[in-house]
Amino acid sequence: MSTQLKTVKRVTTHTLQEMKAGGQRISMLTAYDYSLARLVDAAGIDVILVGDSASNVMAGHETTLPITLDQMIYHASAVVRGSARALIVVDLPFGTYQGNSKGALNSAIRIMKESGAHAVKLEGGKEVLTSIERILTAGIPVMGHLGLTPQSIYKFGTYVVRAKEQEEADRLRADAKLLEEAGCFALVLEKIPAKLAEEVAKSVSIPVIGIGAGNGVDGQVLVLHDMLGINNEFNPRFLRRYADLHGVITGAVSGYIADVRSRSFPSSDEQY
Repeated sequence: MSTQLKTVKRVTTHTLQEMKAGGQRISMLTAYDYSLARLVDAAGIDVILVGDSASNVMAGHETTLPITLDQMIYHASAVVRGSARALIVVDLPFGTYQGNSKGALNSAIRIMKESGAHAVKLEGGKEVLTSIERILTAGIPVMGHLGLTPQSIYKFGTYVVRAKEQEEADRLRADAKLLEEAGCFALVLEKIPAKLAEEVAKSVSIPVIGIGAGNGVDGQVLVLHDMLGINNEFNPRFLRRYADLHGVITGAVSGYIADVRSRSFPSSDEQY
């Protein structure tokens, strides 16, 4: 790592709290490897989420459920090595914290010790509160996640917008307060009505980061491969594509294949 990188000031949980207090929006993206983490970090992103979406994006699984703790640590370690500025948050994968607070603590400790990350994220409200509280006793920062929780996809049976009905909306409001009171440093709200998300963001003192939750929250998160257009098959309403790397990459590979077959690569200038 260069001397210049070593002098970059790291974003912390306190930084995010100051950003919310000052009305400055928080930017957050996923990353799963060293090379893309370096690019995202150098561009000035505030938070990098090593998401369990690596199960879909990197391994091709249909859901986030199959990814293991060892695999999350592998991805997180690579991202940490590629970053100098961003706060690195790592998802606790399915089965490592639900219903077992001791197991949750052990999983979080492994992530922090073996990857060098700065915080963990887990899905759910009241039902995982004991796990959150136990992780926090070790001094490990916890980011909550409410609304559409992909690890519960088989419970929901669909990826439609959550908390549209009054009962579920009230439960989400209550869970947000519970997570704040427990000591979570931030909260992700996924795919819920914008009005509800804005209300929650105003009702809690911790930063609220949205994905498909409108513009009234304290920050936004997207999956990097979606917003860069590498994955062009996923087209939810909340996704804005900032590039078409699917076209760029396939075009580059097609050009390479053509040059190899025509023997125009390598040229005389590209030989020893």
